[in-house]
Amino acid sequence: MARVAVIQRPPVWLDREATLRAAVASVQEAAREGAQLLVFPEAFVPGYPAWIWRLRPGPDMGLTEKIHALWAAQAVNLAAQHLTPLQQAAQEHGVTIVCGIDELDTASGSTVYNSVVVIGPSGELINRHRKLMPTNPERMVWGFGDASGLKVVDTPVGRVGTLICWESYMPLARYALYAQGLQIYVTPTYDNGERTLATMQHIAREGGCWVVSCGIAFQARDLPEDLPGRSELFRDTEEWINTGDSVVVAPGGKVVAGPLHQQRGILYAELDLERIGAARRSLDVTGHYARPDIFQLQVNDRPQRPVTFTASSDRHG
Repeated sequence: MARVAVIQRPPVWLDREATLRAAVASVQEAAREGAQLLVFPEAFVPGYPAWIWRLRPGPDMGLTEKIHALWAAQAVNLAAQHLTPLQQAAQEHGVTIVCGIDELDTASGSTVYNSVVVIGPSGELINRHRKLMPTNPERMVWGFGDASGLKVVDTPVGRVGTLICWESYMPLARYALYAQGLQIYVTPTYDNGERTLATMQHIAREGGCWVVSCGIAFQARDLPEDLPGRSELFRDTEEWINTGDSVVVAPGGKVVAGPLHQQRGILYAELDLERIGAARRSLDVTGHYARPDIFQLQVNDRPQRPVTFTASSDRHG
């Protein structure tokens, strides 16, 4: 039996260090409650770029550039050890942490990825997955990820795999995790509402796995007062920009915790891995229901390589 804590709290937008301090405080709180697996929302550090859904592609270009510069400057550079406070908290409390981040690519120095990291109880970074397909206006701010992090990892609470938000609608991405012996499907997400709940229940039934969906609940007043264009983009400070709706679903599709709607807080649930075998007895999509004589899945899990150019000159005569 493992205890999961789904942390549905907003970050301190555009402030990486302050967001990490808030994350550590949540880790301390959840650990005191006996949580062994802790999950934070999509792009938690230093915040999901909610403004992209309200900016106009043409007329707002100048404003877009101003906000993007502030946001990208606070992105997480893994090579610079920006996640050290969270890794130290995982080690201090002996917990596994799943956290969404805006990750600065060290190769280009400018491209930002929507990533999710898994931090083990010894403080080590045991996986980093980059969102394969940013959704709609997300393509203005995030690069396209690869499958090098599309993997299931062993943790003290079970075999954990992660997909981000609408990656849950990618059947082949889900199956790639199922095929690796997935036990706990974790999805930091910006999605919410009844559609999301139905999807999480479907995945729990399809994969015969535990599903942990961590949303983000916040109002316009949670965004920085000095965010360029805030008064025009978010006029009603009490408006719920996202309702959160974090949920935990058992293998087979029964909701055991949540949805946590329009609330800031921590959702707790107990995960009994023995329920997985019972759920897969009649439906095992990578076992007796797989039909490998008919279907095959091939995944290119090689990491993306930076594009390099070699200059040359031809001399004639």
